[in-house]
Amino acid sequence: MRKERLIVPVVVGLALLWAAAQAIASLLFERELARALEDLAARGDLLVERTDVERGWLESSGTLHLTPRFGRAWHLALPYEARHGVITTRIDGTLKPHLGRADRRLFGDLLPSSPPRWQARYHTLGATLKGRLTLSPFIVSQEARALEFRGGELTFSGVYGDWRLQADLAPWRLSDGAITLEAGPTTLESRYAYTDDAYHFTQQDLLKVQGVAWRQPDLALDASGLVLHSRTTLDEAELRIESELTLDRLMAADEVLLTGRLALELSRINADALRRVLAVLRDEAARGETDREAGALLARLEPDLLGLLEDSPRLDLHAVDLDSPMLGLDARGGGALFFDADDLEALDPAALDEPEEQARWRERLYGDVTWDQVPPVVALWLGLPLGTEDLAIDVVRGRVRINGRPLAPILERRQ
Repeated sequence: MRKERLIVPVVVGLALLWAAAQAIASLLFERELARALEDLAARGDLLVERTDVERGWLESSGTLHLTPRFGRAWHLALPYEARHGVITTRIDGTLKPHLGRADRRLFGDLLPSSPPRWQARYHTLGATLKGRLTLSPFIVSQEARALEFRGGELTFSGVYGDWRLQADLAPWRLSDGAITLEAGPTTLESRYAYTDDAYHFTQQDLLKVQGVAWRQPDLALDASGLVLHSRTTLDEAELRIESELTLDRLMAADEVLLTGRLALELSRINADALRRVLAVLRDEAARGETDREAGALLARLEPDLLGLLEDSPRLDLHAVDLDSPMLGLDARGGGALFFDADDLEALDPAALDEPEEQARWRERLYGDVTWDQVPPVVALWLGLPLGTEDLAIDVVRGRVRINGRPLAPILERRQ
């Protein structure tokens, strides 16, 4: 009898414990989702919204919207349904891209297929998310033009402050009559790590394209081993963007036209000014004024846009290592280019379409580039002695001099 009397309290206690755990799990999911969306919006390039939100202990749902803050070239809607468990939450959703100001659906209006679905699991104890999206093959044709996409898969995972994405795409083919472009297979590995409100962040991307083929009646080009690695960092002082492009080989007429690599870095973009620019853009979007006249927006942004340059931005060409066996040319060297940040108030970003203003900006460029073992044909083209082995290219107030000499008149006119 005593044991039977204990059954009811135990069952009631377990039910209350389960209900509390279920409620906590749903609240944790909502909190982490809201934090992730806020930090995604804090980067400044996207307008992030959530609509049709319904919250519950067992299930919740809503629609995420991602849109460029300016331009409205596309709009991505992500309806989702979450089924909460004590240990994990299962999320099922749909990918619904919309294109142009008319907001036409990619799947449905432009492609005769249903939107792809995605699934993910959120683990409550570790606050980790893992998901997958499968892209089905499709063919789009319009008169002589056709796009053939052969499918792919995207996986994403991570925790708050550290996210990873991997995309594996099958080859795709674009044709316009007798002209065709085919690329792939393609892989993309991306990692995005950030602090609260994306005050600091680092994004690393590794893009690999196994092959690219261009065909037209009088030309055939085949590239293989195309690899692009980039790293973007925003810290307390500056924004830095490092990139390295590697090409295994580019073939034409059964000969190697080009092979090699190129590494460069853009740095000294003032971090505080960048954050102020992003804050203004977020404010404009929040007030619904993203479509107002570009001149008015530029006038508001002008002080901070010039502030981006106050640390004298620098473009470093860390390595140039290119060879063209077909043409008998090669290029190896490096260098740097600087922007003079003195008296920035004399510049007018709104007038950059005027030749006089363009000249004022060019006059602030300084730098030097070296080209080792320059081919004789290049020296001849530049008007230098055929015995010239190395080039020292200097930029002073926007004017270029090579080995201490001004450019040939025909090249000088193009500056």
